[in-house]
Amino acid sequence: MFNPDIFSTGWVVLIVFAVLIFDYINGFHDTANAIATSVSTKAVSPRNAILIAATFNFLGAISGTAVAATIGKNIVAEADVVPLVIVAAIIGAIFWNLFTWYFGIPSSSSHALIGGLVGAVIARHGTGAVIWDGVLRIVVGLVTSPVIGLVIGSIIMTILFWMFRKSSPVRINLRFRSLQVITACMASFAHGSNDAQKSMGIITMSLVGAGMIDSFVVLPWVKVICAAAMCAGTAFGGWRIIRTMGGKIFRIEPINGFAADFTSATVIYGASLLGIPVSTTHVVSSSIMGVGAAKRIKGVRWNIARQIVVAWFVTIPSAALVAFIFYRLLNG
Repeated sequence: MFNPDIFSTGWVVLIVFAVLIFDYINGFHDTANAIATSVSTKAVSPRNAILIAATFNFLGAISGTAVAATIGKNIVAEADVVPLVIVAAIIGAIFWNLFTWYFGIPSSSSHALIGGLVGAVIARHGTGAVIWDGVLRIVVGLVTSPVIGLVIGSIIMTILFWMFRKSSPVRINLRFRSLQVITACMASFAHGSNDAQKSMGIITMSLVGAGMIDSFVVLPWVKVICAAAMCAGTAFGGWRIIRTMGGKIFRIEPINGFAADFTSATVIYGASLLGIPVSTTHVVSSSIMGVGAAKRIKGVRWNIARQIVVAWFVTIPSAALVAFIFYRLLNG
């Protein structure tokens, strides 16, 4: 039943269970992405912010499947996927997510999952089994999306400063505190539209390998369970990372939070429509940095930003190494 080289019903059930655990952890690990700024500016209470994030994460998760196809088809060929590879990949990603969550480091679940897949495949088949062109395209999207968020966040904040330069700061903050509720919903929807689809891609890959479906098509029940797992994780919350995202990068006011959330929601959802997996953590944090730099470049705590950037670059190889080790251990 549990031959590591052959997909079976037992293996598929185990993989689905492991993926849902990853999705749940992804939910509380990345909750801060959508609600940190609105909570830090007191636009939304923590309880209501979690409710908004959970609800719109779920809605976003069932909104499409383009990212799922990218994850399921562009990293490793279907013929090279065996059950133990997927299990080791998920374990590697879960380990790194929990490690960075514990220390409050806003790292990327996307990087962790991709690194886990690459590491497990290399442990099984060697480097030749990885579709490096597909991995490179994914990595390019992961790297360029934060840069885009940084630039657009700075531009939007500069435009807002120019538009409201003669207005009362008190009136501006009151107005944008209300608008932040809308952008928090937008950011949560965008987060769900990108992150939950990665798990859908893994489950669908397993269903194809087991012969349960003939082609790579994300089934409705796969959408629902992945969305529900992420929604549950989001409801649990990730307060360690909220403190980092919401206050330690720079002192955020409502107009800054609006600009950062609007920027990140636009970039992330645009990537989802194009089937590009991005790191919601990276896009949100870089958007906050861009907004802060437009306000006052010396006001950004770049030491925190430096820690985040370091986490960006070490996540893929670290998760790959963990998955590689787990595959070798599990394979005896």
